[in-house]
Amino acid sequence: MRTTLNLLGLSGSLRAQSSHTAVLRTLAECLPANICLQVHGLECIPPYNEDCDGANAPREVLALREAVARADGVLIGSPEYNHGMSGVLKNALDWLSRPHGQSALSGRAVLTFTASPAFTGGVRAHQQLNETLWAMQAAQVVYPQIVIASVAGKIRDGRLVDEAACRFLMGGIDRLIADLHARHAG
Repeated sequence: MRTTLNLLGLSGSLRAQSSHTAVLRTLAECLPANICLQVHGLECIPPYNEDCDGANAPREVLALREAVARADGVLIGSPEYNHGMSGVLKNALDWLSRPHGQSALSGRAVLTFTASPAFTGGVRAHQQLNETLWAMQAAQVVYPQIVIASVAGKIRDGRLVDEAACRFLMGGIDRLIADLHARHAG
């Protein structure tokens, strides 16, 4: 396995002050030098339309699929909207699930997290996200559910400052990295 690992981060929030994007950026800063986490924006991904897929797929969708294909592993964060994952993220996952049976995430190591201003931390969105990834045959990292409750008080100046949440997230990243090393060793 090469010495540098490339991780792709997807934030299910488009807000300029997104907690999920802040978490991903904080993680990118905390990783060792041989692990790179690149955050890929979803703001230009059009609504899924099978008529526009295949040879007609929008360039933004092709770029997203290529970014996933180049990544050793993927880290996905979603807010919880009305007891589910964000529509922006679900839309991106729908594009990534196609063409049928050829999902860019099939077999790809994926670690997920949710964050919410509520005390539940987005557990329902997390469950929905995991179910969608299961349907896409992603290789979900086996790690306790990562949910960040009361997230507004844990973000300052665009960074996750809660040490316990950072430690727990880094534990998940360590598990993701161990899974990647095990795949390439076997």
